[in-house]
Amino acid sequence: MPDLSVNYAGLRLQHPIMAASAGITATVDRMRRAEEAGASAVSVKSLFENPIPRRGDPTPHMRVIRHGRDPRSFTLYSYEQAAHMDEEAYADLILRAKAALDIPVIANIDCASPEAWARYATLVEHAGADAIEVKSCPHGEHLMTGDELSGAVRTVKGLVSIPVIAKLPSQLTNPYQSALDIHAAGADALVMFNRLVGLEIDLDTLAPIMHGGFAGHGGPHSIYYRLRWIAQVFDEMHIPICGTGGVSTVADAAKYVLAGATCVQLATAAIVEGCGAFGRIRDELAEWMDRNEHQCLGDLRGVAAGRVLGLPDVSRQQTVRAAIDPDTCTRCGLCHRVCIYEGVDEPTPGTGEAYRTNDHCRGCGLCEQLCPVEAISLLPL
Repeated sequence: MPDLSVNYAGLRLQHPIMAASAGITATVDRMRRAEEAGASAVSVKSLFENPIPRRGDPTPHMRVIRHGRDPRSFTLYSYEQAAHMDEEAYADLILRAKAALDIPVIANIDCASPEAWARYATLVEHAGADAIEVKSCPHGEHLMTGDELSGAVRTVKGLVSIPVIAKLPSQLTNPYQSALDIHAAGADALVMFNRLVGLEIDLDTLAPIMHGGFAGHGGPHSIYYRLRWIAQVFDEMHIPICGTGGVSTVADAAKYVLAGATCVQLATAAIVEGCGAFGRIRDELAEWMDRNEHQCLGDLRGVAAGRVLGLPDVSRQQTVRAAIDPDTCTRCGLCHRVCIYEGVDEPTPGTGEAYRTNDHCRGCGLCEQLCPVEAISLLPL
């Protein structure tokens, strides 16, 4: 049986699949449900200093935006913000969660003033939190920069003895430098990243949907941005990285580890599928490792990051060219229409010939990917 255990900011986790800070971790019952379903730790729904988001969420505040027929091609567009309580009630929530759960309970706080950072961090530590996740809401009035987050980490680190984890906003000018600055500030781990913020517009009302403002958006599409930056900073980090965003399959979780992540946090998958996503991905990860004879996650961590080629190392030589199977081609003409290199010749009218490639083909691979009947392959030159 492969070893899935990880050490995350000093916390020993049975496996890397955690529950992210979201509605799924807003109550003790929901956190217990995540644990029973297989989550290895929970990051509790955020405590905000700003009292406005504490009042509750607008209704509706979630929309699944579909992109075609592929079930994995969707966006979860949501406006779910803070825990609906003040700091005293939040500390009590942590206290009750610690009594009810056997897995680590990580508090999540979002402040704008040094006084609040100090008060909230002290409260949750005294309540028994195993660690503190310091972050900025991606769609609040206060949009924290990387510099501000570094300052918050220093403040909280100076006040508590439990691990302090920084959760980076996704919309930063320089995520690489921000990650290095937060590392230097003393963070015990780094979460990359919070949700992106976007806007969806109703073409009938000519106005934003749902509550009428910006909202966070996540889903399978969001993984690639995160993999890039985790791989970019991996060699510079001497602290664990937790990847979050876009994890809905075992392949997603494995890619995060290969990019350099120690663990991953799930929110969208557990919302649209249910908490069973935690155990499903955990079990599938163990099966994938066993099938490929990988004994330990640590041996896989950052392997792909070490194989990312830099600008001068990427080969510019053409090595393949598209070929069209005349027996499979249905003569739909899609390959001809999409080829910007004029590398596909039309058949002579009335001959019944198939489309064919010519010497202008650059081997870009697009036609192979788009052909509806898989009549095109890339052949070595």
